[in-house]
Amino acid sequence: MNEGRRRAGRPAVLTTDRVVTAAIEVLDAEGLDALTMRRLGARLGVAAMSLYRHVPNREALLAEIVNRLFAEAVAGYAPATAWPEALAGFAVAYRRVLLAHPHAVPLLATHPVDVDLGKELLTGLLARFEAGGIPQEDVITAVQSVAVYVLGHALAQVGTPPGGTPAPTDETATAFYDQWFDAGLAAMVTGFEHRLAGDRR
Repeated sequence: MNEGRRRAGRPAVLTTDRVVTAAIEVLDAEGLDALTMRRLGARLGVAAMSLYRHVPNREALLAEIVNRLFAEAVAGYAPATAWPEALAGFAVAYRRVLLAHPHAVPLLATHPVDVDLGKELLTGLLARFEAGGIPQEDVITAVQSVAVYVLGHALAQVGTPPGGTPAPTDETATAFYDQWFDAGLAAMVTGFEHRLAGDRR
C-alpha cells in the first residue's frame, strides 16, 4: 500500500521531449536570459545535473528548441499545388509560430535549424519546386530568403532591447504589421517567380 502511494507520487519520467517542452515554457514566460539549466531543473522538479543526461549543454538545448519550434511551424502546413503559393504558405505558417513565441524569435534568428531536419520537414514544399522544374540551388536561395524575411519581420514586430519584454501590440499595430508582412512577402515571392520563370526560358 505504502509502496503504491510512493509510486503514485513520483514525478513523470524525464525525457528529452519533456525537457524541451519545459524549456519552451520557461522561454515563453521569462525570456531567453532566464533559461538556465538550473531554472529549467527547478521547473521540472529535478537537479540541474539530471538534465545533462538528455541535453549535453545549454547550446544543445537551444538547438533542440529551435528544431522543435520549426517543426511546429511546419506541422500544420499543407503546401499548395504551385510552388509560389506553397512558398507563401510556408512563410505565413512560420510567422504564426514565431509570433506565438516572441521570446524565441531572436533565438531562431541566430541559431539555424538543423539542415537535414529542415529538408525533411519541408519535403512537401521542396517537391513543389521540383515539380515546377526549379534547380535545387535556386530552391535553396528562395526558401532561405523567405525564411530570413519572416525572421527579420518578426524581429521588427516583437524585438526588444536585451533583457527586455516584447511590447504588447494593439489591434492597429497588429494590422499594420500584417499588412506590411503581406506586401513584402507578395513582392518577394512574385520576384522569385518572375526570376525563376525567366531562368527556364
